[in-house]
Amino acid sequence: MRLSLVDAGSNTVRLVIADVEGGVPLPVHTVKWKLRLSEQVSADGTIAEEAVERLVEAVAEAGDTALRWRAAGPLAFATAVVREAPNRQEVLERVAYGTGIRMCTLPGETEAELTFLAARRWLGWKAGPLALLDIGGGSLEVAFGRGRLPDFAASLPLGATRLTREYLAVQDPPGAAELKELRRRIRHELRDVAARIRWESPRTAAVSSRTFQQLARLCGAAPGRFGPFEPRRLLRRDLREAVRTLSALPAAERALLPGVSAPRAAQSLAGAVVGHTALKLMGLRRAVVSPWAIREGVLLRYVEDGADWWAEAGGARVAVAPASAVSLRSIPGPPA
Repeated sequence: MRLSLVDAGSNTVRLVIADVEGGVPLPVHTVKWKLRLSEQVSADGTIAEEAVERLVEAVAEAGDTALRWRAAGPLAFATAVVREAPNRQEVLERVAYGTGIRMCTLPGETEAELTFLAARRWLGWKAGPLALLDIGGGSLEVAFGRGRLPDFAASLPLGATRLTREYLAVQDPPGAAELKELRRRIRHELRDVAARIRWESPRTAAVSSRTFQQLARLCGAAPGRFGPFEPRRLLRRDLREAVRTLSALPAAERALLPGVSAPRAAQSLAGAVVGHTALKLMGLRRAVVSPWAIREGVLLRYVEDGADWWAEAGGARVAVAPASAVSLRSIPGPPA
């Protein structure tokens, strides 16, 4: 079976087309549109009209591409930047009316659960009790579990883009006072979650997301061209040094460092501070980097639990135009 998925994140809209024979999502084709939605919101988080129009255009192109590749779907969801927007419902309805694709927003805890599932499937049972951290643009997802799905999952407002905008936008590079306030905010938000992870004493810690991948590369992990099967890890002590390096440089110079892309250079420091503080508070000295994250988690859960799970997660809960006004692309269930 060939499935397609659209993920509207803080920085990009990404289409993934994958064959899922045998329960493993093997990528066939990917496309991304750099919309940077998180930079086009008002002070209260409302997404600007122009940004909504570009989102509709990107999702429409993604749907057309999925059809050309003869993929079912797409399963379409948006992360924190849309989930927390005051005009969220309007955005979702505009996408549905303009594209025929029902996009949903998943609760932060559900995102954590799905990312945990992806990491569990990638690392296997030998990982044992597993802690998972994933830094997005708007939120930090944390999960812990001993089985297929986590026993505990949380989503915290500690995304790299969000914190950069709130704490590190005054001067470039930021001053000591800004960094102090940023660390205080992170410690406050993480206090209870970190205590739970310390109490659970995980055998393995895993990190995922583009932010953690770039930080791992900065800290000496193999570059992406070596492929997903190259083992990669992130040491807390190396991340501490990365924070020192990044905090001393303006964003333009951070982009010259290994692994730091120009579009993410400004938020790389906030991501590093979140990552280091989280590992320290949780008592974790090292983590393995999982190339599978939320997108693979959605595909895995859909294949393993079927279309009913997707509907229950919110995949069909968007008001749309009558059938006479727009022909909706349907999401079929698993083959008999």
